[in-house]
Amino acid sequence: MPYALIGNVLGQMGNVLGRSGNILGRMGNVLGQCCSLTGNMELFTFVAMGKTTQVAADRAFDQTKTVLPAEVARGVYMQNPPSLRALKLMHLMIGTAAGRMADDVRHDVRLSDIRRIDGMANHDRSSLVPLFQELRAAVLTYDDPTAMRVVVGGLLDEARIDYRHELSGDLLVSWYFGRTFREMADKSNHWAIIDRQTVFHLSSKYAVLMFQHLASLAGMGRLSSKTFTIPELRALLGVTSGKMERFSNLMQRAIAPAVAEINQISRLHLDVTTNKVGRTVASVTIKWRVNADRKEARAELERHSAGRKARRDGTVEHVEVTPQIAAKAAGKSAKPAAFPAEGGITFNDHWAAIARENAPGWDVDVVADRFRQWWLGKGRKLDARDVATAFSGFCKSLGKHR
Repeated sequence: MPYALIGNVLGQMGNVLGRSGNILGRMGNVLGQCCSLTGNMELFTFVAMGKTTQVAADRAFDQTKTVLPAEVARGVYMQNPPSLRALKLMHLMIGTAAGRMADDVRHDVRLSDIRRIDGMANHDRSSLVPLFQELRAAVLTYDDPTAMRVVVGGLLDEARIDYRHELSGDLLVSWYFGRTFREMADKSNHWAIIDRQTVFHLSSKYAVLMFQHLASLAGMGRLSSKTFTIPELRALLGVTSGKMERFSNLMQRAIAPAVAEINQISRLHLDVTTNKVGRTVASVTIKWRVNADRKEARAELERHSAGRKARRDGTVEHVEVTPQIAAKAAGKSAKPAAFPAEGGITFNDHWAAIARENAPGWDVDVVADRFRQWWLGKGRKLDARDVATAFSGFCKSLGKHR
């Protein structure tokens, strides 16, 4: 072959490679711009090849978001779905583990850190144990098409609650994820980035399961709806056999309330359409759109949850008139409120205010536990008339020794 011809061929190949490089460069810029958009998004699912654990590691600094493997978010692999409180704990555990969720290591979080999270229940040792029992019982069924095998395992291998320093509030919660979950997370290339506060403020497990499933699909630009058969929808919502057998009950008690709550406090807006064969509902189509303006949802999250359902339903909020309020209005005295018999007082405005005023710097729930132990040890009742005075004095004594 003449050298001139060879040179011409090589020159044309160089031009082609140059154009290819330019195209790849442009693709890289586009991908970079797309990824930069996720910083301000409440939920985003990226379905190109990648590693879920790497994305979780990169976003570990963001305590407002949780990166969930899509396999977990969509819930199709989980049997015996946990309760609402256990699901919220699961989100916190996966978010805490972040990029190490696939590692065979121990993960830790302190109870005091859990209590600081807005929207999480006021947990203590007695409330955490049954939740970990639920998570331990959850079954993951993972179909690995590459290896052509189905794996049945668990989300959680072991959980430990170290309460040696419980009175000081220094209670350590530790856990190991199950082997099946770790393998699933390690092989996962699809993920959902979900706003934690939305999950922590949802009030039913049906809403959490529906939200995380649809959030894992909402970032996929080619999808804006999905049709579920009734068995598929029941499985997604974790409705067991024998419960809500009639579709009207399923819609009234699970689907409609979940959709209404998601529309109220998240960026997603859902619309539900039933599809009938004759007079029987055969399937349900859920359409979604992502609201660009989230001011109303954020404002709702900042308001107290007590009136949220009333605001959602458009009814007037009812303020309970307690005996203390009624007596004060009438200029009379009433029997003081009893001190809580169990749990913390973080969300009890009356008792928490006394603790914060007189024992600054102390964890109010620790103060409550210590006072209850001391007061009952004296043989006194928690509804005694002088319990408030005694609690105030007890807090002052703790405040002096801080």
